Amino acid sequence: MAGLKKETIKFLQTLSENNNRDWFNANKTLFEDAKSDFELFVFNLIAGISEFDKSIGALEPRDCIFRIYRDVRFSQNKNPYKENFGAFIAPDGRKSRHCGYYIHIQPGGSFASGGLYMAPGAVMKLVRTAMVENREEFLGIINNSKFKSTFSFDGIEILKRTPAGFKFDDELDFYLRLKHITPSRVLADNELTLSNFSDEVLSTFETLSPLIKFLNQTIQ
Repeated sequence: MAGLKKETIKFLQTLSENNNRDWFNANKTLFEDAKSDFELFVFNLIAGISEFDKSIGALEPRDCIFRIYRDVRFSQNKNPYKENFGAFIAPDGRKSRHCGYYIHIQPGGSFASGGLYMAPGAVMKLVRTAMVENREEFLGIINNSKFKSTFSFDGIEILKRTPAGFKFDDELDFYLRLKHITPSRVLADNELTLSNFSDEVLSTFETLSPLIKFLNQTIQ
């Protein structure tokens, strides 16, 4: 499967330099072309993910892709448009309460990720309890050599100490203190348009899938 078009990446780069309604409206055709290219890319990801994770069900790209328009009502950043294309592939799409797979395309800031983000305290307690009660299974997932060479937990907010109600565990403590369970892999700009880019992202998500399944079994 192919990667993204160079024109799609160029659109996002130019948008970041001209993030205003006048420019966007004058270049609406460029946006529509880039959007269609990303939709095809996500269509291929959905098809590929469904081969190793049947739980995502029947999805269309429009179910998963986030709008490019920003809600600026409560933000100091008044730029009207996001400077990336993003999609969350999970049961019920981008609004799902399940864990899933996230792709973020932005020149200089692209990444593949997934997992549990901004979950309520009660849900995080369930997940942390599952880590402890299924310790060997969880450690087997995150210590797998391919997982460790692919993903990083760097940059994720963590608690200052072991959460209340949990005992210190040398191997688990870092993961128990995570506020979000969202490991990620950085995607270099020169990868985005390669002919095998879709396959690389799918391989990345397949490596992530045991953790996604572990989390979903816990929170369902």
